[in-house]
Amino acid sequence: MPIFEFQCEECGEIFEELILGSQSGKVSCKKCKSTKVKKLISQVAFKSGNKFVSSLGASCSTCKTGTCSSCH
Repeated sequence: MPIFEFQCEECGEIFEELILGSQSGKVSCKKCKSTKVKKLISQVAFKSGNKFVSSLGASCSTCKTGTCSSCH
């Protein structure tokens, strides 16, 4: 699902929003209702073999096997 992270330029609130194609310009802050929001670049992780790999190419840093609870 296309879930994006945003930050309000008015109050600084960071929030997530499910955005469907026609809704891309209709995001407002959950806290103060301002429409002055910016989309943040979020890191994505996926499992490759037995390791979790981030979108930046780094493996899970908290364990060697990628199977600890913080890697999920």
